[in-house]
Formats: sequence, C-alpha cells, structure tokens
Amino acid sequence: MDNNQKQPPRSNGSRGGSNNRRGKPQGQHGGKPPARKNGGNKNNQQKPNNNGLTVSRGAAIRAQKRSAETAQKLINEYQSAETKKLEKRANTVTDDFEKLKITFLGGLDDVGEKNTAIIEYQNDAIVLDCGNNLGVDLPGINYEIADPTYLEGIRHKIKGYVVTHGHLDHIGGLKHIVPKFPAPIYGSRFTIGVVEKTFEDLPPGAELYTPQTIVMNMDEHERLKAGVFTIEMIRITHSIPEASSVCIDTPVGRIIATGDFRLDPEPLDHLPSDTNRLKQLGDEGVLLLLTESSYSDSEGRTPTEHTLQQSFHDVIEQSQGRIFCAVFSSNMNRIQMIVNAAVAAGRKVALDGRSMMSYAEIAVRQGILKVPKGTIIAMRDVNNIPDDKLLVMATGGQGEPNAALMRMSEGSHNHIKLKPGDTVVVSSSPIPGNEIRYDMIGNNLAKIGCHLFRHPTHELDGCGPLHVSGHARRDEMREMLQLIRPKFVLPVHAGALRRKYHAELAIEEGWKRESVILANNGDSLLFTANKYEHAGQVPHGSLLVDQTGSIVSNIVVKDRLMLAEEGLVAVVLTIDRKTGALLTSPDIISRGFIYIRDSEELMNEFRAELRRAVAQRFKRVDLDRFKQELREHVTHFLFDKTNRSPIVIPVVNVVGKTSEKPAKNGDPKAKKAEEKPEDPQERFAQMRAALLSRDQLS
Repeated sequence: MDNNQKQPPRSNGSRGGSNNRRGKPQGQHGGKPPARKNGGNKNNQQKPNNNGLTVSRGAAIRAQKRSAETAQKLINEYQSAETKKLEKRANTVTDDFEKLKITFLGGLDDVGEKNTAIIEYQNDAIVLDCGNNLGVDLPGINYEIADPTYLEGIRHKIKGYVVTHGHLDHIGGLKHIVPKFPAPIYGSRFTIGVVEKTFEDLPPGAELYTPQTIVMNMDEHERLKAGVFTIEMIRITHSIPEASSVCIDTPVGRIIATGDFRLDPEPLDHLPSDTNRLKQLGDEGVLLLLTESSYSDSEGRTPTEHTLQQSFHDVIEQSQGRIFCAVFSSNMNRIQMIVNAAVAAGRKVALDGRSMMSYAEIAVRQGILKVPKGTIIAMRDVNNIPDDKLLVMATGGQGEPNAALMRMSEGSHNHIKLKPGDTVVVSSSPIPGNEIRYDMIGNNLAKIGCHLFRHPTHELDGCGPLHVSGHARRDEMREMLQLIRPKFVLPVHAGALRRKYHAELAIEEGWKRESVILANNGDSLLFTANKYEHAGQVPHGSLLVDQTGSIVSNIVVKDRLMLAEEGLVAVVLTIDRKTGALLTSPDIISRGFIYIRDSEELMNEFRAELRRAVAQRFKRVDLDRFKQELREHVTHFLFDKTNRSPIVIPVVNVVGKTSEKPAKNGDPKAKKAEEKPEDPQERFAQMRAALLSRDQLS
C-alpha cells in the first residue's frame, strides 16, 4: 500500500483499536502534522468540500467502521460466554440423563491456558482443575480465567473441585470461581498449600471467603467420594512437588486425567511416578484417558533432572563474584539442587520474587525443601555479604516485565545493582512465543558485563545443561498410553496442532481413529460404557482480570487499545444558552495524540473549526444530539488533518437562563440542557482546571 494513502479512522462509537501504526501521524512530541499528499494524476485528486476537508463525511464514517476490525479480532480471542455463537444439538434430555457428560471450558487452545473441565452425571458434577492464563498481552490485564457462565446453570450439582497440581494454569481461577460456586477443593498436600496461599489474596467481593480444602494421600491410594464420583490421586513427576494424575470412577466408567507429567525415573526427591498403580488401574479397565500433549511434537524422552546437578555445582564452584540464578519459582527440585551447590561452596542464599518466596515457604514448612539453618538471608541484607559468599535465586528467567531478574537487568531493583563480573545463570529455555523477551534480558545482562549462562547456549557459555522440561515427550506419551490402555483417548493441555500430533501417536499405537477424540473449548461430550458423541457447545469464553483481581469488561479493554494506539482529545466548550455563541475560546486537551505546544497551526485551525461547528449546529438540535454531531465532526476533522482518529470527548457547558421554547425539529421529548449553578463561570473554571491538570483520562 502507498505510504501516502490515507488509512481509515476508528469509530468512537465502537471504540475499536488497531496494532498497526500509520506511517506518518504526528507523535506526542512531534512538531507540526506532516503535510498530506495526494498521489497519482492531478485529475484524480479529491477536491476539498465546503469545509475545506478532502475526505467526505460518508467516506470517513465508512472508514471508521472498517478500522475497528483489528482491535475486534484481538479482543475476540478473549470473548466472554455471552458473545459466543454455540453449536446446537437436538434436545435429548431424557436419553442424556444416563450418560456421562464432560465439558471443557479451557485447556484446549494452548499450553498453560486456563485448564478447566467439568464432569457430570445426572445431579452431580465435579470441576477438574480451574486455572488461569498469564499469557494475555492486553493493556492493564494480568491474566484470563474461564468464563463460568455454564457453572451458573449447574451450581446445585457441583460437589467438588479436583486439582492435579499447583501451577497457576491449573489453580489460578479457583479464587474467582469457588466463592461463587462453593464446594470442597481436593488435592495433594503441597497443592492444597499453594491453593490456600492464593486465597490469601482474594478478588474484590470475596475477601471474607475461606475455602474448604481436603488433602488426599497419594502414597496410600486414598479414595474419597464426591457425589456419585470416587476420586483417587496417583503420584506423577512434574516440575512442581506432589503433582498427581487423577482417577475418577463414575457410574458409566473410569476416567484418568494424567495432569501435567513426565516419567522421570530419577527425580531429585526420589519420588518417581507411581507407574505400578497406573498400570493396575489400567488393568481394571479405563473408559477415557485425558492426557497432556505439550511436547507431542518432540521425539524421545525428557532428560532426568539429575543431568543438571553437576552443571550447577561446576558453575557455582568456579564463579568468583556474586551469583544470580533465575529459576521457575515452583520447581523445588531445581531450587534444592541450587541450594545444595551453594551450601557446598560456602555461599548464603537469598530468595527474590513474591512467587519464589510463597512456594519456598510452603515447601520448607512441609519438609519438601531442606535448607541448613543460617543459609537463607533476607534480600535487604544481601549488600552486607561478600560477593564471593552470595547467591541470589530470582524469578524472571523468561524476561517477565516486573519479575526480579528483569528489574535487576534494567537497574530498577530496590536492593541489587548488577555490575561487571557478576554471574547470572538462567535455568530455563524460552517459552514458545516469548523469544523476544528472553533475548531482551540476555542483551541487558551482556551490556552490563555479566558472565551469562543460559540453557539454550550452554555449550557456547562453557557449562553443562541447565534446564529440563517438566513435560513428557512422545516416548513417555506412548508409555502412558500402554500403562492405561483406555477405550477412548482425548488429548488435552495444548493447542490444536499438538493435540493432533498426540492423536496420531495414539493411532500409531493401535487405537482406532474413532476412539481418539479431538475436542475444543466449549465442547460437551456424552459417554456411555462403549461409545461417545459430541453434544454441541456450552456457553464458554474468557474473563479478563486486572492487577487488583477485578474482572475487566472487553469494552474497557477496547477503549484502552484505542487510547494506546490513537490517544484522546477532549474539547471543552462554554456556550451561551440564549444566543448559542461561544463565551470563551474552545479548550483542547490532548493525551497521547499530539503535543499541543508544538502544533500551534493545527490548534488554531481546530479552534476555528469548533467555532464554525457551534455556529452551524448548536441552535438546531438538543444538547445530546449536538454532542454526538460534534464528536463525529471533530473525528472527521482530525482524521483529515492528521490521518489519526483519537477518542473524542466533547464537554459542553451551557450557561444562562433556561429557555421555555419547545425543542426544535418538533421533538417534544428532546432533552433540555441541565440547569447550572448560579455562578456557571466559576463552575466552568474549576472543571477546566481539573481537566487541564489531569495526566490521564479514562
């Protein structure tokens, strides 16, 4: 597209936004807006209209409608249940009453995506995992959770929440959902400890709620009833303590959910997966296996955690100055390994990062993380320790914006200022899609002069491997299939492509194609003892959550997207009620659009256009209609002059005595301007001062 071709504006009515910058708009600190050029033959150039604008109003309005598409596509990824169009199925309520129903509200779009499933039989239901998704890149949004609209209709059925492990993509939605639909939460000891910790920071409106939690003993194969369901948890290895697979016996048949897993024969805690119990349950017969698919595109087996032990000992022993290790805060085996190496090298250990402290506190209290007395020090004391006696474990190996290591690399950390000679160990590989942030933190550390060791480049960096995944690869997935040998296989915990790879693997292992199920978020499946069918879709989607824990409307986020892309312009007019004349020069307030002091020519033109609009329109229509027309006119004018379409907020102060004349255009119901205080000029001055001093308008 020609760089001089005008792009369509956004409609202020839809408040859409776009991620595509136009090449030539004036920036916040720029000078005059660039002169507009009309390419091509002079005969094809558009002539100005009566107002001096080269874009017709009709064309601008049509362009405004088109311009919201990019923002709408982005926000559609996080639609609530109310906006989803559902696939319907013939009503067979009587027949379905004897069938087992499984519904997915999350977990089938990507790895780490708000895992949430519901298992129902007649008047009983349990929720299997209830997570959030931290990978939401929207302004002011912390994470998303599954929209619980479907749970509203079955709240009387819910007998419990069964949680496989303590990662937030499996438990992060509980504190939002459980207070609305109360029921016991079942999990392993460490998992319940983490769940209870999350409930210490409840969202607004649920501050007084205390969850009912039930700890299940995996080693004794404890079995508990929740309605008609019998639940058992089986130990499985993952990157967090006491992860579990879940066995759910139902009146129709047995379900096993693997949860996130790998089959590590030599975990550092000497607690491998209980494959004997999994095989025993498989021998007894399994109707359905819900099995994770995160690395179904990777052949072989995930290396054991033990392969990292020597690497950490070597790096920590040989480093001369301070050492900083970035590690996933829930990986207690990895943290234990680093603590052991630090103690052997005579170093004190500080833990930095809220999640790091939370997980470690639970692990120490439960005896999972073993730290010699006097080893741990507070972050406020790190500068009192000699450089060669200090090791700091921090969050942020993925380059998360507010995590500890990122703040250190940017020089904004409260206690640490990195310097040349510091050693930084990043014990992770970049999460798919996060490569830019991962490299950003590496570049920051290299500029400082730190000795950097990262797993993807460990051979170049001169050390052994520094990371292994917590997820199974294809050989382990094959082993799990052969242990359980279910009638039906349903890949979960990944996007469509990786679940497809897992389905093909199951077919290679001998399952019939019709016995391997590919579902989507929102799907309901009905099972009998020998067959299944798709039962259409239920209301599903996402709710967006901000840093306070409050749910944020999609419309608000669309406004933020437009503000971030185009900015905001407020126009303040003071008009005499009787004459319709402006009493003061129009005030123009710009936020994120243009820098007014550097745009004097445009501002003079803008004020003249506002005077013309008031003279032409104010006496003809009621106040609400005038504001609407003024907003459209300003949007049209600014787009014509700058190729940008900020959000426009008209503020109209009408002063003088109320006229008793009926509204024009024969509309007896037209809204009259509101009565003002006796001294409207003083009121206007106060309001104008407040607007001009405000840094942000929302």
